[in-house]
Amino acid sequence: MNDERRQSTGSRLTPLLMALCVILGILIGTFYANHFAGNRLSIISTGNNKINYLLQMIDQNYVDTVDMNDLVEQAMPQILSELDPHSSYISARDAEEASEDLKGSFSGVGISFSMQSDTATIMSIVKGGPSEKVGIMPGDRIVSANGLSLVGMDADSVKTHLKGEKGSTVRLDIARRGHKDLLHFSVVRGDVPVNSLDAAYMIDKQTGYVCVRSFGDHTYEEFMVALAKLNTEGMKQLIVDLRGNRGGYMHIAIQMVNEFLPKGRLIVYTEGRKSPREEYRSDGHGTFKQLPIVVLVDEGSASASEIFAGAIQDNDRGTIIGRRSFGKGLVQQPMEFKDGSVVRLTIARYYSPSGRCIQKAYENGHGEDYENELIARYERGEYFTADSIKQEGEAYKTSLGRTVYGGGGITPDIFVPEDTSDVTSYYKEAVFSGYVRQFAFNYSDTQRQKLGQFPSWRQMEKYLVAQKLPEQFAAYAEGLGLKRRNLMLQRSHTLFERAIIGAIIYNILDMEDYQEYLNTADPTVLKAQDILKEGKSFPTAPED
Repeated sequence: MNDERRQSTGSRLTPLLMALCVILGILIGTFYANHFAGNRLSIISTGNNKINYLLQMIDQNYVDTVDMNDLVEQAMPQILSELDPHSSYISARDAEEASEDLKGSFSGVGISFSMQSDTATIMSIVKGGPSEKVGIMPGDRIVSANGLSLVGMDADSVKTHLKGEKGSTVRLDIARRGHKDLLHFSVVRGDVPVNSLDAAYMIDKQTGYVCVRSFGDHTYEEFMVALAKLNTEGMKQLIVDLRGNRGGYMHIAIQMVNEFLPKGRLIVYTEGRKSPREEYRSDGHGTFKQLPIVVLVDEGSASASEIFAGAIQDNDRGTIIGRRSFGKGLVQQPMEFKDGSVVRLTIARYYSPSGRCIQKAYENGHGEDYENELIARYERGEYFTADSIKQEGEAYKTSLGRTVYGGGGITPDIFVPEDTSDVTSYYKEAVFSGYVRQFAFNYSDTQRQKLGQFPSWRQMEKYLVAQKLPEQFAAYAEGLGLKRRNLMLQRSHTLFERAIIGAIIYNILDMEDYQEYLNTADPTVLKAQDILKEGKSFPTAPED
């Protein structure tokens, strides 16, 4: 019996002894490998362990002191850049500001400013906002905040000192034209709205116009309020301007385009390696299912803008006018770390109703080449002739059988080229140097009282045309070192006049007045009006 018990105990201990021997062997082997093989890593070979071990080696052995947190912050974007151009890392410091445009509000003093001669100069005041309540005015210059001089700071640093927790107070010292001494204001920070619609007005007696700048938390509500207002003013047809709109939340674009589609129409679907196909269809509750609609796009229209335009085009619901859109067909999901930093990771691709993915080609780790693709379009003449558009993607069919293409963005149904016929080197230098904007601001600032008497931009424009502003600008710019070119000034006279007057209208009035002024001579907007007047906004099936 004792022999059997001893044999049983021995058999149970054998696996344990073998495991201990294996562990001891690994430890001895690791010691000799590290000691005699130049500290080569033999056990830790998987990717994630190698990264962790690398950081440990740097922290413990590097010749100089290293801020490990800063090193990680720098490494994160580099790692994500190897995936695709839209997966990104946002530090905790920048995360809140990066989401402000989409949140719909932030806590601040309620002003818009630009840097003029190293000083933050107020361009506009949010109506009903904290600054307006205490009497701060456009044209005021912010000298200091809470006793700290802001003169000489860059715009981002100034923003940091103006923003703060809701209900907190910031003391501002203001220099105002006509006042010898500084003015002092105590401003209680509050919620400042971030509007995602730049303009919404009746462009003629029947046509409503809405310019959507981004797709944020409150864009759908803003959009519906704007359409309701235009409806009461007699809107029978609509222009939706998405030019320069870099996108935002996909579900907001889906909600908005749903208003124009009959029940059961596919709006978009998404699919990825770990994300099964998910379809989004119209529910039939839209208010404007029969309203003639034209959508304007250009190379700056991306992401959610392309979802909206793609759904309208593939369902043959309206006409797309302008130039080929950016070409972003990747879906990012924000994932937040405990410290407030965020990774926006691409988890899927989205596909328009015809089945096309409009994502343009990219090479991992070459983000600069990806962004420079727009320059390549310009250089090959795509902004000027439709024949220069390179269609490298697969062909698809809309619901009526019209041909559309995947890859490289949404190609408009009607192409409108960029007009550069009157652009001269003198005009380009004047604009790119910032002299035009600077002249317009100085003129607005010195003539603010006079210009503030005009109740509308049309009356202001009439007055400004009589002031011969291009000639005044030429003399102003020459004093700054830009040689006057009379022949080029004459050829680009209309461009100079419109650029200067537009900037002055923006400085004195608001964004909607500025946009309305620009639209009066915008070839893409004028083409959209023609299509609507001719009753051709609804696409027709191609002939055999």
